[in-house]
This record gives sequence, C-alpha cells and structure tokens, in this order.
Amino acid sequence: MRQLLYLVIGIFFGMVMMKSEAASWYRIYEMFEFKSFHMYGIIGVALGLGIIITQVIKRNQIKSIDGKLIEIAPKERSVSRYIIGGICFGLGWALVGACPGPMYTLIGAGYWSILIVITGALLGTFVYGLLKDKLPH
Repeated sequence: MRQLLYLVIGIFFGMVMMKSEAASWYRIYEMFEFKSFHMYGIIGVALGLGIIITQVIKRNQIKSIDGKLIEIAPKERSVSRYIIGGICFGLGWALVGACPGPMYTLIGAGYWSILIVITGALLGTFVYGLLKDKLPH
C-alpha cells in the first residue's frame, strides 16, 4: 500500500514539474543566461520551504510515518566540499539541461534520450561512492 502512495506522490510531483515548466530545457537555459526569474522563483520557494520545514521538524521533534523520531545530523562545515560539489552539480545541470528531479519527470513525458543522462548520473554517483574515502573532504 505504501508503494502505491509513493507512486501517486511521484506522479503528482512529475505533473507539477511539467506544468510549472521546471523540467523545461528552455527554462533552464533561460535561467543560466539570467534572462528570466521563473526558475529562480521556483528554486527560491523550494529553498524557503525546505528551511522552514527542517526547522519545524528539528524544533517540534516530529516523528516519521513509522513513528520514529526524525533526526537530522549536523553537516560538516567544510567550505571547499560545497564549492567543488556545487560547481560540479551546476556544470552538469547547465550541460544537460536538467537536475535530478526533472530527469525522471522527463522519462514520464516521453523524452527517452534522458536515459543517457540518468545512466551517467548513476554511474557518477557509483564512482563517487567508490572514491569517497580517497577524496580530500
């Protein structure tokens, strides 16, 4: 039953991504050329909601659906890891024209060439997992 709920939520998320044009390559291209506020508005709202929801969870000791207390571990305060990671993420996003959320939405919309991108993203994640302990962070 839980898988059905996740499927419905995922379909709804995909519909919102498509209707808001957050999965549109043109909108992403516009954002990286600083020609439109559209994507910055979407990202800003998501960031603001993320901050608010995280603070509510931390301060009110919210429990998960399973009844377990949600614990958010503090992040390491290493500047270089976030700068290097952000640059890699941003370059990939700019080159491909999609970040991870819309990549799966684009499959649902019938853009099968995005499977090449998803394969590369999964391969990159796997390689990072192998090299994580050897990287300077």
